[in-house]
Amino acid sequence: MKFRGLFFFLPLLLVSAHAADLMLKNDFTDPKLAQRRAMRGDWKFAGGVASCTQDDEIYKKFKDHGPILFYDLAHTDATVRFSFKPEGAKSVVFTANGADGHVFRLVVGGAGTSVRAFPPESKDRASISVGQEKVALKSGEWVPVVVTLRGGKATVKIGADFEKTYEHASYARPKTNLSVGFSYGTLSVRDVVVTE
Repeated sequence: MKFRGLFFFLPLLLVSAHAADLMLKNDFTDPKLAQRRAMRGDWKFAGGVASCTQDDEIYKKFKDHGPILFYDLAHTDATVRFSFKPEGAKSVVFTANGADGHVFRLVVGGAGTSVRAFPPESKDRASISVGQEKVALKSGEWVPVVVTLRGGKATVKIGADFEKTYEHASYARPKTNLSVGFSYGTLSVRDVVVTE
């Protein structure tokens, strides 16, 4: 009898433990999610997908910065998952930011992928390259991305075939938000999940 009760509660404990790890989930069914700021373009939310087409006038107004989804989320270590589908976009950018500026950046472009760090001791807050990869942007395909930031390490997974860990001490800094942005064309984003 005691074991039967244990087997009844075990699945509930596992579900509770998993739910405790969840920091943010955006399936784009709520067009006004409190933690999300959809900026620099006319973002549409339908069918579990956020999509936006770059407006060239807005792009110029924001000094050549395209549409972006910001998520206000204080964290230090986290795993961020999302999928994107570009249509004519030249680059897709994922950034983790701290109170004093950028911390980590992943840029997937037509010529390849760049992983960057932003050392706080840099006077002009310039980024430095931590890695250059041959993973290129593919138009019209959904691409799953997983970025895990733990201490001074960042593990990046793109699609089914690429995974690599990068190191830079500045990655360990506290973060205040994260973002997914792009330049040119149209970008669709789905299934944004952040866990501890």
